Amino acid sequence: MNKVKLRAFKDQDLSLFKQWLNKEHVAQWYTEPDDWIYEIEKRNDEFNWLHHFIVEVEGVAIGFCQYYDYALSGETWHNRADVKEAYSIDYMIGEEKYLGKGFGTGIVFALAEEVKANTDAKKIIVQPDSKNQISRNTLLAANFQYDEENDVYYKELLSNNM
Repeated sequence: MNKVKLRAFKDQDLSLFKQWLNKEHVAQWYTEPDDWIYEIEKRNDEFNWLHHFIVEVEGVAIGFCQYYDYALSGETWHNRADVKEAYSIDYMIGEEKYLGKGFGTGIVFALAEEVKANTDAKKIIVQPDSKNQISRNTLLAANFQYDEENDVYYKELLSNNM
């Protein structure tokens, strides 16, 4: 699997993040780019419960990801899935030449490791857009399970099943 490194998002990453949000392969899934930018700009106060990262491969910034405590988000897309001690993740590859090469799976594995190492989470839940088959396949490749009834992907963190 391709090795990715996650590093904390810095102020100087904002312009690159904005460029990625405007790329067609990202914009179709990251709708409301102004909301994403606002969250990043307020990451040290209003949105300090979100943990933002830049994804690097061999020192090159290729994408963005984040994790957060699902209960703090106010989101309700989980339907009836158990969300006790659940975190969620978002991820993207902004640089086109890194698409389709397994880096997305590497990002999801790395994010899951971050969540497991730095939180009390018992599981990670994710709900990619129903039309985003690439993201859905990425989650399956990263050992997530699909809960068809609730249309969510999840990974239990109770044991060392990373």
